[in-house]
Amino acid sequence: MAKDLLLEIGLEEIPAHIVTPSRLQLEQKVVKFLEENNLAYETVQSFSTPRRLAVRVTQLPEQQEDTQEEVKGPARKIAQDDQGNWSKAAEGFVRGQGLTTDAITFKELNGVEYVYVTKHNHGQKTINVLSGLKDVITSLTFPVTMHWANYDFEYIRPIHWLVALLGDEIIPFSVLDVETSNQSRGHRFLGDDVTITHSKEYEAKMKEQYVIVDPTERKAMIVAQAEQLAEKNRWTLDLDEKLLEEVTNLVEYPTAFVGGFDEKYLSVPDEVLVTSMKEHQRYFEVRNDQGMLLPHFISVRNGNDVHLENVIKGNEKVLIARLEDAEFFYSEDKKLTIEECVDKLKHVTFHEKIGTIYEKMQRVGLIGQVIGKEVGLSENELTELKRASEIYKFDLVTNMVGEFPELQGIMGEKYALLQGETPAVAQAIKEHYMPTSSEGDLPVSDIGAVLAIADKLDSVFSFFTVGMIPSGSNDPYALRRQTYGVIRIIENKNWKFPLDQLQREIDAAINADDKKYGIQLNSGQAEVIDFVKARLRQLLLTKDVRHDVIDAVISAEQKDLTKLFSSAAIIKNHLLDKEFKPSIEALTRVINLAKKGQEQSAEVDVTLFENDAEKELNKAVNAVEDGFKDKTMAENYQALVDLRPLIERYFDETMVMVEDERVKTNRLNELNRIAKMALSLASLDLLIVK
Repeated sequence: MAKDLLLEIGLEEIPAHIVTPSRLQLEQKVVKFLEENNLAYETVQSFSTPRRLAVRVTQLPEQQEDTQEEVKGPARKIAQDDQGNWSKAAEGFVRGQGLTTDAITFKELNGVEYVYVTKHNHGQKTINVLSGLKDVITSLTFPVTMHWANYDFEYIRPIHWLVALLGDEIIPFSVLDVETSNQSRGHRFLGDDVTITHSKEYEAKMKEQYVIVDPTERKAMIVAQAEQLAEKNRWTLDLDEKLLEEVTNLVEYPTAFVGGFDEKYLSVPDEVLVTSMKEHQRYFEVRNDQGMLLPHFISVRNGNDVHLENVIKGNEKVLIARLEDAEFFYSEDKKLTIEECVDKLKHVTFHEKIGTIYEKMQRVGLIGQVIGKEVGLSENELTELKRASEIYKFDLVTNMVGEFPELQGIMGEKYALLQGETPAVAQAIKEHYMPTSSEGDLPVSDIGAVLAIADKLDSVFSFFTVGMIPSGSNDPYALRRQTYGVIRIIENKNWKFPLDQLQREIDAAINADDKKYGIQLNSGQAEVIDFVKARLRQLLLTKDVRHDVIDAVISAEQKDLTKLFSSAAIIKNHLLDKEFKPSIEALTRVINLAKKGQEQSAEVDVTLFENDAEKELNKAVNAVEDGFKDKTMAENYQALVDLRPLIERYFDETMVMVEDERVKTNRLNELNRIAKMALSLASLDLLIVK
């Protein structure tokens, strides 16, 4: 008769951001445990609250199925002597399998006979197998851990109770001094201990004790309650998904409520108010139908609505204290000038091995101009970029950013506008931090995009110069994320971006005046290029580009990053074309042969041609080569594909590696012209064609 499994780990409150990943990890490990132990099941459902992680599995059998497996032993010549007597190796092998030599059979494998035995395994009772869930519990991993009492064992939080049931039977095991039982615990303040007699009653029994164990149900309750409050007050509510997830994992029994604050605080920028509510208090802001922020908020209590008015007052009091600080900081910051703030940055260290933030700004100003000219900014845009780079970090020494670091850039834009800077400069100050996460929003303005690239590349060049290169999972200065941001911005803007050329130009300009810029750059060009290409690989993987296509593109003899994006997209889109396989095979043959003449001159002497195939190929290559630099990557790809019939005829009628050195060299030079164009698209010889 099939039975259901319930496993619950009772803990002290887990940090909200760890709850969901831990729930999913527990579910995955329980499923893996069941599969490894040949226990079939019907469904799996996981549960979590700040104080518990749980899994329920339905329709487990009463015992494992009997199984048999064929086990391979030593070779026959080792297992038996010439008289057919069993060796110690054979006897030891069967003894290890719990059998005798009578069970031995022989089978041939790759021309050699081996000993085999068939081992019959009698299925154990499921409840006995499930005692191994102890190892599942202790194997869970967390980003942070702690140990308690006198135990060496570490976990996310101390374990206080364990529920382990198969049907109505307790699965006996213990973790440290906590033994399994059918006793769970209700809400910390509203509930009592509760006896779970069967896994099917888990949710209902816990709900009686003010615990909603299903996070999906808990989230739905929060959404419904918040939307009801918003509708009642005729507010517009946009529930931030990240905050909603966090609040869901902060409570066991949610009750939404409305709080408010004095309208005078609305004089402070919206971003400050929202940050105070969202990031610091976990409140949802509300707006009117015109999108204007209102002096109210919606929050969620971990409990019922009894004495809710006291909870509201307490939450309002805490928020008002923060808003008082924000109002004061905003008022004080408006008394500062940008020049005063920039001057302070001369004494603020960016990194002890690199220099000050002021010196970084000087370098970024130079880098920004180099990049801005390369990507085609107008003279007016370059002037705006210059001004932005001179001041873009000034808000780091303001009171507001000191209190709310997450507002850096945002307050820079606000304060810059208040002090008369142009909208373009102010916007660039805000956008230079973008993207703030791997998939975060990108800068909209061209000036902001160039400033963001310049700031990030300066960090990469500087840290590489002082030998602080990310290795393994160690990346304390987020250089991988910053470089990935550069890649995404360049792709988004579709700018020409020859990184190696730009890096040489930047290094030379900065090194010409290291007193001004604070450092002599020697970042190691090859290392930086490889580092950037690794991030390019990361981006292409998110676009479902095949691994061999990525390898071919990244290995291309192409200096412009944007053209590499194009190459990947073009090849991906043509993989299923009828002419793709023969075209790549023809071009790969050209590339491989051309390698034998790479040291030769690229000049082709038409007087050495011996057949029409050579002449026709030369004429076609001349035509392709003439417009290659000015055409799109898609046009160049098609031009190379169109060469296929001529290449095939050429190889049918022409022997390249002839004895006459002049003719051989001439033919290799011709092929090298094609190879160079092909390799600027991708290392086509790395593509897997079937």
